[in-house]
Amino acid sequence: MMNIGEAASTSGVSAKMIRHYEELGLLPAARRTESGYRQYEREDVHTLRFIRHSRDLGFSLSEIAELVSLWQNRRRPSRQVKALAEAHIKELEQKAAEILAMKSALEHLVHCCHGDDRPECPILDGLAAEGAVTSRAVPSKRRVSTTRAAH
Repeated sequence: MMNIGEAASTSGVSAKMIRHYEELGLLPAARRTESGYRQYEREDVHTLRFIRHSRDLGFSLSEIAELVSLWQNRRRPSRQVKALAEAHIKELEQKAAEILAMKSALEHLVHCCHGDDRPECPILDGLAAEGAVTSRAVPSKRRVSTTRAAH
């Protein structure tokens, strides 16, 4: 048995996130000592590592809940796991395309900017231009520019 600090250190997941994962049901509620301290077993730490690895690959918390459930069900068909992973790959590809579009738009604005002592700045003009932002959402709620500034 280990306390939350030891579980955090061993799993690479912060104590705050361990408590959060418990609240979400990704991790079973920890046993408590008589004084109310959480106690974790090796299986809990193994689950925390699984969750951390899933987060590292960009899976959402709802996807991780499904993955944990599938992982714990030794009779699950692997096709369910594969389908979930393939769907996530498609999401990652979309995000990568959106990031590349942002990079391209920003590179264009940077290329147009002289970067000297003049106050004119095509970067700021491009950011302020009407229609410079599309409705395509990206994870951070920022928008992707698909138009190029004509400066």
